[in-house]
Amino acid sequence: MKTLVLAESDHGSISDATLRVISAVSQRSAPLDVLALDAETASEAARLPGVARVLSSRCDGVATPERLAAQLRAVCAGYSLIAAAHRPLARGAFPRAAALTGSAFVADALGLANDGGFLRGLYAGSVLATVASETALTFATFRASSFAPVERAGGNASIVTLDAVPAFEKTSLVERQATQHTGHDLSTARVVVAGGRGLASQENIARLGTLAERIGAALGASRAAVDAGYAPNAAQVGQTGKTVAPDAYLAFGISGAIQHLAGMKDSKIIVAVNKDPDAPIFSVADIGLVGDLFETMRELEAYVGARGTS
Repeated sequence: MKTLVLAESDHGSISDATLRVISAVSQRSAPLDVLALDAETASEAARLPGVARVLSSRCDGVATPERLAAQLRAVCAGYSLIAAAHRPLARGAFPRAAALTGSAFVADALGLANDGGFLRGLYAGSVLATVASETALTFATFRASSFAPVERAGGNASIVTLDAVPAFEKTSLVERQATQHTGHDLSTARVVVAGGRGLASQENIARLGTLAERIGAALGASRAAVDAGYAPNAAQVGQTGKTVAPDAYLAFGISGAIQHLAGMKDSKIIVAVNKDPDAPIFSVADIGLVGDLFETMRELEAYVGARGTS
């Protein structure tokens, strides 16, 4: 049976998260199709390696969860898995599509098991479970940061234009406000520099963001920092924010509540700076520094500045 991946675009091109989901489901060794929400994305998806066919929807790149669910229902025949990155669009549409088709929905999968099941983290990531689906079709969202992206070129898939689905009249999209994108994408960055409540102000978080940008990293934040108004919601890392798994995660002034650890503990190297020697963040840190975070920041800024002028 075939696999269908929902393609999302970021800033005019297919999202890195979509490329990572394609990499994840390619492990099934099943024919792979892509559903694109506009003609431009469809054209780009046709060049991805491993893609057999691209279904081009007439959503013009803008789809409410209800309309996308209806589109998925219309094209689901012949597929055993419909997948997407664990992002807002799929998180809203996939449960609806699963209900419409009498199918199972698996959220935030970390991978595929050898027996065809889905690997998921439970209890804030402290338990890794294998979840089996007993329905012929399964809708699943994947944690994109757990996989490497496929290349953006190398394929030559055919494109099939779909008939428009009827509009869902009980809801309408009134306005869309996109978070201003600066620097590297938090979900897929190789290095993340994150600040917590210990930064004590919005200005200090901005300073940390400047440091992150200078070393080619994305800026993250704990929920405490976001709730205090120091950092935007888009920067939140944790169980109720974004889940990241970079090569290096630098945590400044983050105590390490279990909800935050659930969103970053899969990072390859974790570096923590905190003045409290008993902070929970040190239990998962590969490198821990007990001390003044601002002093550490000054030393890093001086080091980066010296490298930039050499």
